[in-house]
Amino acid sequence: MSLRWPFGVRRGGMRSRLIVALDVGSIDEATDLVDRLASEVGMFKVGKQLFVHAGPPVVRMIRERGGEVFLDLKFHDIPRTVAKAAGEATRMGVRMFDVHASGSLEMMQRTVTEVNKVCRAEGLRRPKVLAVTVLTSLDREDLKRVGVASGVQSQVVRLARLAKEAGMDGVVASPLEIIPIRKECGHGFLIVTPGVRIREGTWEDQKRANTPEAAIRAGADYLVIGQPIREAPNPVQAAREIVAAMERGLGPPDRRKHESRI
Repeated sequence: MSLRWPFGVRRGGMRSRLIVALDVGSIDEATDLVDRLASEVGMFKVGKQLFVHAGPPVVRMIRERGGEVFLDLKFHDIPRTVAKAAGEATRMGVRMFDVHASGSLEMMQRTVTEVNKVCRAEGLRRPKVLAVTVLTSLDREDLKRVGVASGVQSQVVRLARLAKEAGMDGVVASPLEIIPIRKECGHGFLIVTPGVRIREGTWEDQKRANTPEAAIRAGADYLVIGQPIREAPNPVQAAREIVAAMERGLGPPDRRKHESRI
């Protein structure tokens, strides 16, 4: 089994592929969740709400407690601005961060170049750099209103292909586009999947969603899940139940094709 990052999955190791979204309004709430869940999950997602409220100290807090960070700020600006922001994200020690693929091929290429330069010059661990394709809250009608004539799947695959050309490590995409991305971009390309809910009928503002079991079965590398864990009476138990569902999606040992490519 390969030891390339992300590491090969063994029974009981699926928790390393669960990312908990810390979409909360205070560092105290975030700290409480990290203290409870650091040994139960692989990473914590820090998005715009928490980062604007708490700033870089929230990343330090998570890392001091043994957690890893997915910095989900979805950078989208002129190439130089995004590249410099990516350098700062690298210096913070995050494990992954993302930019919008629609920001252009040049924006993504310059981001990758800057991250590599900072890591070489300063001896830092290189984060995985992801490209956001189409937000899970959007559907075909939403894309049409902003001038995208093609369907959601076509647009997602087009942006994933562009991200791969730019040298990105992978993409952020909904559970519904995992299979076509994998077919187009191959098995060495990370797919991080939000829009995951515990059961059907609880999608809320997510228009393109699915269950943990289905997302893993389709070939997702990581799942980002927030509300079902944060708002559970027992977040630890909720995380463990999600990990169990992810294990079921991977299937029995003799059918784990996914494991062979990680």
